[in-house]
Amino acid sequence: MFTLLRSTFKVKDVRNRIFYTLMMIVIFRIGAHITVPGVNAAAMTDLSRNANSLFSILNTFGGGALRQYSIFALGVSPYITASIIVQLLQMDIVPKFAEWSKQGEVGRRKLNKATVYFTIVLGFIQAIGISVGFNRLSNFGLIRSANSGTYMNIALVLTAGTMLVMWIGEQITQKGVGNGVSIIILSGIVAQMPAELYSLFTQYLAGEGQDTWIKFAFVLAGIVLIIALIAFVVYMEQAQRKIPVQYSKRANGASQMAYLPLKINSAGVIPVIFASSFMLIPATILGFFTATHGNESWFVILSTIFNYRQPVGAAIYVLLIITFTYFYAFIQVNPEKVAENLQKQGGYIVSVRPGKGTEKYISTLLVRLSTVGSLYLAVVAAIPIIAAIVIPNFPASLSLGGTNILIVIGVILETTKQIQGKLIKRKYQGFIQ
Repeated sequence: MFTLLRSTFKVKDVRNRIFYTLMMIVIFRIGAHITVPGVNAAAMTDLSRNANSLFSILNTFGGGALRQYSIFALGVSPYITASIIVQLLQMDIVPKFAEWSKQGEVGRRKLNKATVYFTIVLGFIQAIGISVGFNRLSNFGLIRSANSGTYMNIALVLTAGTMLVMWIGEQITQKGVGNGVSIIILSGIVAQMPAELYSLFTQYLAGEGQDTWIKFAFVLAGIVLIIALIAFVVYMEQAQRKIPVQYSKRANGASQMAYLPLKINSAGVIPVIFASSFMLIPATILGFFTATHGNESWFVILSTIFNYRQPVGAAIYVLLIITFTYFYAFIQVNPEKVAENLQKQGGYIVSVRPGKGTEKYISTLLVRLSTVGSLYLAVVAAIPIIAAIVIPNFPASLSLGGTNILIVIGVILETTKQIQGKLIKRKYQGFIQ
């Protein structure tokens, strides 16, 4: 690790990219503390103490900006939700989108433009939904002057903030290191960690009812569990299955043996992010009906279903993670394209027929690997949620701890690989020169 850091800061191009990324993160963190005009930020502080599922998820993907109800309060959640919709529409649901997905770079630009339009619409709707919902949930009044004009202005500011966050993410992707959207989410999670750990210590060490040494033992056990969980996540994220691939004889008459690596978790942290964002849609819609139908049975049932801190909501959250793992794994590793590329390059998997046979073999193997990967993601994401359900005074902000660990480790590993790739590329360029 230290060798990588030393090598990174020796190379000017990589060093500049890292500094550029840090500069954009600083801009994002400054914006995360600028409160939207016409909003009482103290009301959000009160809501954060009794955080519900909607607040916790939004605050995570808003990089902690929702706690201040800042101009970046929505963060990247509308963009993630829009990305889910566009990817689903490509699966022959909308023929035009399916056609664009096969047009290469030109089609990708069209799909990106459609994602931006969906983001604007969803961001505006979500901004009004959370403003109305949180204003009715707040004991101090979130909106100072609650009328249609005020809600419209707040929605416009929050939507513009989301688009600015998207632009920051794109700049990080193009001119910095790592995936911009993931880096923004990572920066928000890391920024909240000190406060969450402090709340955990004060919750159990300063409370009443048990001896101090018993409380300390529980906290120590929790720290050991977190370290073990981090080690487990790192191991699973790097675990892969190597498929032996034989290439046809070259000009020198010798055949070449290589390996096609398939990760156990090919989908990465995207299923967790997708599942969390997917829970936002019904929660946002329900926010419109909090005051008028808050006591009705249907509203209570739906609120319970889409609250991941309830057993039913937690089960749905886990099922969404499993489903999106299979879905995104086949997007990341397209068996048809892999089989086609192998055949074009004169390669074949040992003991497997080229073409359709290879495609079927990779699909079967991908399903098996994704079964393990989806269960791994679901277990890690569910551990803190189960703890929040079982332990009476478990801090609400820590109920997404498993999700946060997956995102942090996944983003760090992917960013590290990208930096290593740039360093290796530079070495090859230097050799050629």
